[in-house]
Amino acid sequence: MNWFKKNIYGIIFTFIIAIIATVLGNIYPIIGGAVFGIIIGIIINNIFGKPKSTFSGVNFTSKKILQWAIVVLGAGLNLSDVLKTGISSFSVTIFTLSAAFIAAIVFGKLLGIDTKLKALIGVGTAICGGSAIASISPIIEADEMEIAYSISTIFLFNIIAVILFPAIGHLFHFSNKAFGLWAGTAINDTSSVVAAGYAFSNSAGAYATIVKLTRTTMIIPVSIFFTIIMALEKKKEAAKNQHVNFNFVKIFPWFILFFIVASMLNTLGLFKDNSLNYINNIGKFMIVMALSAIGLTSDLKKMIKAGVKPIFLGLIVWFTVASVSILVQILTKQF
Repeated sequence: MNWFKKNIYGIIFTFIIAIIATVLGNIYPIIGGAVFGIIIGIIINNIFGKPKSTFSGVNFTSKKILQWAIVVLGAGLNLSDVLKTGISSFSVTIFTLSAAFIAAIVFGKLLGIDTKLKALIGVGTAICGGSAIASISPIIEADEMEIAYSISTIFLFNIIAVILFPAIGHLFHFSNKAFGLWAGTAINDTSSVVAAGYAFSNSAGAYATIVKLTRTTMIIPVSIFFTIIMALEKKKEAAKNQHVNFNFVKIFPWFILFFIVASMLNTLGLFKDNSLNYINNIGKFMIVMALSAIGLTSDLKKMIKAGVKPIFLGLIVWFTVASVSILVQILTKQF
């Protein structure tokens, strides 16, 4: 009962913001509800300030509901469909993923950007924008400013991609499959992939969407990789400082395991088409709620202080991924 009283006002507060953000996202799908949620949260927190009674519930939503949302979204993945498409797009996906991380590490270091922010921008660009950032941020213990800044950076290049990619595709006479593979591996957010793909052609849009779903599954190995890195760091810290206890069970991202289980249940056919639509919509709304909460805890002054360097890093990583995607297609004769 104490937990309920402590958190209910903050949860309701973020729920109301998420409804407004979702409505705006439906009106302006290129921007999307998640970005609107973060923006509204930042405006409220930095101009008006959130009520004290919402502090605990907002914090709960930004952390726990964020993790639950990833699990729910896992139920929308059919691993059989992913496997079929994954075979043809695997080489491009692996190379673009590697290129994104290498570019984020190398150029992030040159620009003097914080390790966690580098990781979030790299993951967001390499995999699937906000969902990937939402998955990795609890593992690396990123703060709200880093999450908000990385999602804002990813969003900027999503908008540019939706406008530029179809025009470039037609200019260089891409085939439907080549464009679908390019859009599916080089544009971050699912809604932006769908928008750019279908702007080129219906068949390119359909293929881009499936490629994007395949790319989304890379959340699993990447999350495990970051978990191992964090576990090793915590173990080193525990070895140096006897007062620090190392517990792998506590730091393991169990929500990723449940994400896999949810995907397997869908693959086995436990969820029907109508149920899947509801599940996907609930998962997306929970993401909007969580990101609204992150906006409500973000300090705009800190974001401004970070300057344009993270945005410049986002541009470099995004351009690298887009270029590598085309290059690998040419080398593997898929173009």
